[in-house]
Amino acid sequence: MCGIAGVWGASAEDAHQDVLRRMTDAIAHRGPDDCGHWSDENSQVGLGHRRLSIIDVSPLGHQPMSSRTGRYQIVFNGEIYNFETLRRALLAAGDTFRGRSDTEVLLAAIERYGLVETLTRSVGMFALALWDRETRSLSLARDRLGEKPLYYGCAGGSLLFGSELKALRAHPAWNGSIDRGAIALFLRHNYIPAPYSIYENVRKVVPGTVVTFQRPALDSASTVTYWSARDVVERGARDPFSLDEGELIDRCEQQLKETIADEMISDVPLGAFLSGGVDSSLIVALMQAQSSRPVKTFTIGFHVKEYDEAQHAKAVAKHLGTEHTELYVTPQETMDVIPSLPQLYDEPFADSSQVPTFLVAKLARQHVTVSLSGDGGDELFGGYYRYFWSKRLWSGLRYIPPSLRRGLSRGIRAVSPARWDRIMATAHRALPSGAKMSIPGDRMHKLAGVLGVDTADEMYHELVSHWREPRAVALGSSERLTALTDRDSWPALDEFVERMMYLDLVTYLPDDILVKVDRAAMGVSLESRAPFLDHRVVEFAWRVPLRYKVRDGQGKWLLRQVLYRHVPRELIERPKMGFGIPIDRWLRGELRDWAEDLLSERRLREGGFFAVEAVREKWAEHLRGTRNWQYLLWDVIMFQAWHRAQ
Repeated sequence: MCGIAGVWGASAEDAHQDVLRRMTDAIAHRGPDDCGHWSDENSQVGLGHRRLSIIDVSPLGHQPMSSRTGRYQIVFNGEIYNFETLRRALLAAGDTFRGRSDTEVLLAAIERYGLVETLTRSVGMFALALWDRETRSLSLARDRLGEKPLYYGCAGGSLLFGSELKALRAHPAWNGSIDRGAIALFLRHNYIPAPYSIYENVRKVVPGTVVTFQRPALDSASTVTYWSARDVVERGARDPFSLDEGELIDRCEQQLKETIADEMISDVPLGAFLSGGVDSSLIVALMQAQSSRPVKTFTIGFHVKEYDEAQHAKAVAKHLGTEHTELYVTPQETMDVIPSLPQLYDEPFADSSQVPTFLVAKLARQHVTVSLSGDGGDELFGGYYRYFWSKRLWSGLRYIPPSLRRGLSRGIRAVSPARWDRIMATAHRALPSGAKMSIPGDRMHKLAGVLGVDTADEMYHELVSHWREPRAVALGSSERLTALTDRDSWPALDEFVERMMYLDLVTYLPDDILVKVDRAAMGVSLESRAPFLDHRVVEFAWRVPLRYKVRDGQGKWLLRQVLYRHVPRELIERPKMGFGIPIDRWLRGELRDWAEDLLSERRLREGGFFAVEAVREKWAEHLRGTRNWQYLLWDVIMFQAWHRAQ
């Protein structure tokens, strides 16, 4: 795991070693073990690398690395899990190797098969840049699911790229200006979806693609897709498994075991995050089943009961016999992370679970250099509540005429949340405590938003949106087409739940979950691996019929059956708990002064990015407790904090 950066400049000075060093120093946290730089004055190309040594920690793994013939120069971030298989095939074909690194194997394969064919043969997570001396072209590539980041853009006539935006900003030609359209997308999603970034003229490489430049200009780029989630989903729908339940459970366990065994290969200490939920517990169980020593597991605990899963993780760890480490953090220790978020996440990012993710990564890094996680299980095996809740809701709503639903929506919104609270307070007196709602007025208005939609797909869009009309809040913005809104790019799926799962796979997973984990882990120089995101597991999962994923109002049925072979059901079966922090309460309490400064009328007007009245109204309602606007406000706060830090 590493950090990469580079430039194809307008002059030799743009690719000078000192410039490359500035760019790689900006991402030194991604690779504290080694750094390297290579430049070609004739072509004005420079490549830089920061190394976190995982496989072949010797100097023979140093980058940038040249191919045997000298045609290719590469900087590589990530892991090729099947590099030993590729190596054996290349040795049989006559290739020779100096060291044991997967980067050297990758280069040899590129010389023999070409870049696209090599990536098709490779299993792994990665981002890379490849300079081809023969064709005088620069190629940037990213892994299939988007585990590793890669940005590129132009400034001052130079083409820049890097693992994080801070590498691009370190180049002397940098002159990035904020993209107001990206702000609108950010307000809707709490992240900025690929291919966009917060800056104009800067893009993210889309997962599963190779972008090749024939000259240092964005308009010289051509893109090749070497793996398509849409194709995988459509193939799976055409050719589902016809196995009985027992056979399918066996196949699932075997596939996951093989994948996890591949991802446990490391020359440095390795462990796993463990929350005690289905996904992380299954990863740890299958790790322990294949390990001759106790697996190192890590959990963060909170003193706020509704946010604490540490006790459940401890019980799972005890049953499996892992070497378990837990750390309970105080609210103050948690809040102390918040000022570092703009620097850590590099562009506006507002998933508040970024805070505990950073804390558990920091804990793990004190003991290991690599940690496996359960990311991807929800998207592939139907774990999110919205997959079964929204289907049930739409099954009832679809029979109500749209005009009547819209009328009900308007009627609910006509009553203020405060008045709904008073109405419900009277009704609550006759209800048992378990049936009472907190802030009922807020929930009634959220229900009104769902009632007003015309289709199931619109309901999904409503459910995954923060600000419903972000263009009205982000001044001077327009909301661009994304994978979520470009229906022509969707696969042909009849089942609404599967459409939601697909859209989460290509939007929420790479642009929120994987960004969150990558920046948190690499911020403390920790490599994170996600076995569920091995493309062979993804392709397996999309051949599994939906009835084996979502059943009886519960998700991840198939994963649960595998897990119950290793962990007692009673240790797992409990309501799903999000990995978050009580932002809603903190904004009214300990974080109020800090948030008020960022949301003050003066600061909002000075920035000129947001409609002041709209933001201030939400802030006032949240402080009064009549509405819970934590997600919408956290979006604006994180942007404001990021902008102030620049």
